[in-house]
Amino acid sequence: MTLHRSIQESYTDSDVARERGPKNSVDPFRPYHMLVEPEFCANGRIEDVTTVFLSNHECPFRCLMCDLWKNTTDDRVPAGAIPQQIRHALEQLPSTQHIKLYNSGSFFDAQAVPPEDDAEIASLVSGFNSVVVENHPRLCNDRCSRFQDQCDTQLEVALGLETSHKPTLQLLNKQMTTDDFARACEFLLQHDIRVRSFILLKPPHTSEEQGIERAIDSVRFAFDHGVDCCAVIPTRAGNGIMDRLQHAGLFQPPHLQSLETVIDETLGWNRGRVLADLWEAGQFAECPACAMARIERLNAINLSQQTAPPFECHHCG
Repeated sequence: MTLHRSIQESYTDSDVARERGPKNSVDPFRPYHMLVEPEFCANGRIEDVTTVFLSNHECPFRCLMCDLWKNTTDDRVPAGAIPQQIRHALEQLPSTQHIKLYNSGSFFDAQAVPPEDDAEIASLVSGFNSVVVENHPRLCNDRCSRFQDQCDTQLEVALGLETSHKPTLQLLNKQMTTDDFARACEFLLQHDIRVRSFILLKPPHTSEEQGIERAIDSVRFAFDHGVDCCAVIPTRAGNGIMDRLQHAGLFQPPHLQSLETVIDETLGWNRGRVLADLWEAGQFAECPACAMARIERLNAINLSQQTAPPFECHHCG
């Protein structure tokens, strides 16, 4: 298989699927992961947030960079399974004021979360101050607004913009355009649903400098369309095809300093929250001597939403 594509082309579902390894085994009646962690919330306070990683049907969109398919089922989960997963998580975790229901795809995909479960899910989250779900921009429809009414709390939908650079967005096989993203934001905001967005730092076929510049442009694009929280995610290998692209010289993970640059620039605009995704962030550090200090600085920025003096390392300069 040749992996080379022009910037006007996209990788296909077949390209992505061909390079995959096996899935992990998940129980449709249990979340595959759950945690509580602090976040700087929309109310301007640091508050604990419950995150439940739901086990459900694989997302129909096979994005080039995604590895979330690893914890999904091949079939639609039974009605009642998703509420049972949420109840299990709430019984195990300490009480918080906010909850995220992340499901390796789109919450409002009928094959992922059965619509007949919406009312029960809404009842389970009604005691929280906010509920965040992930959704593909093309699946933002009346089901979103109905769920907002049912859950009697502030709904926030996290949309994967990934990049506002149109040729790169096409390359990712995201099966959406920036116009789709803009329309989704408009629809959600018209129904008083908050919007956050995921932004990729340095997707494939992108230099380090382009990665920084396009991530900054993408955060600006998201803010321009009413998003009030952007999570900047360093692009990584590990899903099969991304590893092949890296081996072929078509992708290299971004530097940790590039993530710092994007966060420092965009947070300085004071247009909304900007969060650095720090999951396994040490792998992006070029200098082991300053890696932990840089990660701690970014974590402090995440929790304060205030810029901090740049870190200067005596080893790498």
